[in-house]
Amino acid sequence: MALQIGAEAPDFEGRSTAGQTVKLSDYRGNKHVLLVFYPFAFSRTCTGEFCQMRDEMPDICSDEVEVLGVSPDSAFTLKAWKQAEGYVNEFVSDFWPHGEISRAYGVFHEPSGSSMRGTFLIDKDGILRWMEIQEDWQARDQSNWREALAGLGVPV
Repeated sequence: MALQIGAEAPDFEGRSTAGQTVKLSDYRGNKHVLLVFYPFAFSRTCTGEFCQMRDEMPDICSDEVEVLGVSPDSAFTLKAWKQAEGYVNEFVSDFWPHGEISRAYGVFHEPSGSSMRGTFLIDKDGILRWMEIQEDWQARDQSNWREALAGLGVPV
């Protein structure tokens, strides 16, 4: 089933870098959620994308928005990456069941066992408002999701 803009986003459950269970539904009524799927922590392109977010938008994670990076890496790997790079956003492990969250959002890449670069904006009501999937493994243009956030009235 393909995701539809304006429909309820699939709920999920994963382990955060803090070792806690994170559910999309935990944010309902409180924050917009920007889900940022990526293949692997510590890889050049993924590190570049999250460093750009950290450097250009240090206050993106706020009372209004939660940014959740999602990859098939273990929570331990994600924690080490977050600490090494000083990222401000939270990361969620899609390690086990392997790729379950990525599959729910249609971005699991079976041949590599990793996530494609997919970005999804879910509003405070749990409704999918914007999405973009990079199928060519190239770094994403972050201005696209910034425009989507601005469309929800979030200053970026």
